[in-house]
Amino acid sequence: MLARHIQYFLAVAEHSSFTKAAAALHVSQPALSQQVRQLEESLGAQLFDRSGRTTRLTDAGDVYLIYARRALQQLQEAKRAIHDVSDLSRGSLRIAVTPTFTTYLVGPLIEAFYARYPNITLNLQEISQERIEALLMADELDIGIAFDDIQTPDLEAVPLLSETLALVVSRKHPLAEQRSITSQGLSAESLVLLGTEFATREQIDRYCRQYEIRPQVQMQANALGAVIEIVRRTGLSTLLPAKIALAHDDLVAITLEPERLQRTAVLMRRKDAFLSAAVREFIELAKGVASELGE
Repeated sequence: MLARHIQYFLAVAEHSSFTKAAAALHVSQPALSQQVRQLEESLGAQLFDRSGRTTRLTDAGDVYLIYARRALQQLQEAKRAIHDVSDLSRGSLRIAVTPTFTTYLVGPLIEAFYARYPNITLNLQEISQERIEALLMADELDIGIAFDDIQTPDLEAVPLLSETLALVVSRKHPLAEQRSITSQGLSAESLVLLGTEFATREQIDRYCRQYEIRPQVQMQANALGAVIEIVRRTGLSTLLPAKIALAHDDLVAITLEPERLQRTAVLMRRKDAFLSAAVREFIELAKGVASELGE
């Protein structure tokens, strides 16, 4: 009953309406109102101001909202803990990665995990690092793979591998036979880059500012696959992890000199999150796969 009270309270707070909350929960409005009244009576405080056209939280409701969200999150974790099976004969895992890892890390990692535990349901997303951090804190993800530039203090990170970004060109590009390129040479290149919402682009922009490089960005794309396809089919080049070029026969990675653009990939999780058997095993497998890729 307590969990239902919390769920109903949160729904009304989210929709600012008993009618909309009832529709979202697929219950009648009188039943919803009765449950919220019971909650208010048990707390000895009015949680909602019902006098206006919009239902608003009272001061007491604002305070209770913080704890209600936390309580619901813990109840959901408790439910997963009960259903966790230590032998991994069933279960689920929610994972998110930033785009550049899809090409060379995610494939081998999922292959290794699925080969061992085919009955574990995997939900995999490719999203920005900012979004990964938000979903981890909201308990909507178990694990995120991104970079060590973490902005959320309640997340912990396990280092996986070091990446070196390079100038990536097609084998038909005039620079394809070069082994390295200077800052001056990079400034002369016409580039296609990931959009500014991506962590990779932020790191590239920071690198260019630091070494006074003035990149000629001719195109932007919001998908890694699009960037790679553009490089294949045009004379444009890009800045991406060298390992991505190694995974494609028709691409070449040219080392940035004299200062290389490097970063550390990490596996992220919420510090106080329940550590299921599936999460523990995935972390160990990720370390092993990353170690092999780094060799």
